[in-house]
Amino acid sequence: MTRTERWAGGLLALLVIGAVLVPAVAHQDPLAIDDVLSARLVGPLSSDAAGRFHLLGTDRFGRDLFVRMMLAGRLSLAIGVVGSAVAGLIGVAIGAAAGWWRGALDRAAMALSDGMLAIPRLILLLLGAALWRPGTTTVVVVLAATGWMGVARLVRAEVMGARTQPWTDAAQAVGSGPLRVLLRHVLPNALGPAIVATTLGVGNAILLESGLAFLGLGVQPPQPSWGNMIAGGRDLIVTAPWVAIAPGVALILTVLGWTLLGDAWRDRLAGEVPSTLADRA
Repeated sequence: MTRTERWAGGLLALLVIGAVLVPAVAHQDPLAIDDVLSARLVGPLSSDAAGRFHLLGTDRFGRDLFVRMMLAGRLSLAIGVVGSAVAGLIGVAIGAAAGWWRGALDRAAMALSDGMLAIPRLILLLLGAALWRPGTTTVVVVLAATGWMGVARLVRAEVMGARTQPWTDAAQAVGSGPLRVLLRHVLPNALGPAIVATTLGVGNAILLESGLAFLGLGVQPPQPSWGNMIAGGRDLIVTAPWVAIAPGVALILTVLGWTLLGDAWRDRLAGEVPSTLADRA
């Protein structure tokens, strides 16, 4: 494991642990609005009138910012990982089918992919969020529906390259059907680039989800998201900057962690020779 993988993995592990544990053990409900006057806009590393300590301060409604930030992180990480994973699975299925069977299926899949890639993803996300009710499910579905194209093209290229190798003909000659050869021998060699692309896509998905929430088209208050937390603190950037800065820093660190991890895996993959049926023989 390289130093970059250790740093990125450690950073993401800390974020995941904090997102799971902090809201569960918090002394205050991160969604409740209680005693606004005595706890409103308490600064970082300070205590409110009731003596409760707030690591990152409180927001305009007296809610602990650190707890809400970790709760938002739980949601943003889940949306990013699930959305990218579903998009990756769709891309693998479409790319493998297009590269293996070619013909009209390949032409239709690539035409659809090219058409969607020609439109900026943010535009597609805004369109999907505007057509359906904003919420977690809508964001995940839209992220999955607009994020499969790059993975599909990578997998298609890998499958097309493997399809011309002699060992695929040899596998079929000994009685393996085309689908078995694709699933058992060809597709495993195409999964490496797909996993790297999906990992790199997680950070982008989290960033897009936060952008939708910032615009009011994603996760809706009082459920916290890093995007709507930043939006809620933008008018306080002079008097209480921590309200917007804290979720912004969390968002930057999360995207950085996923990007570094994906880059490290890509470098590792580039230094490895893919195994084939001939190699295993």
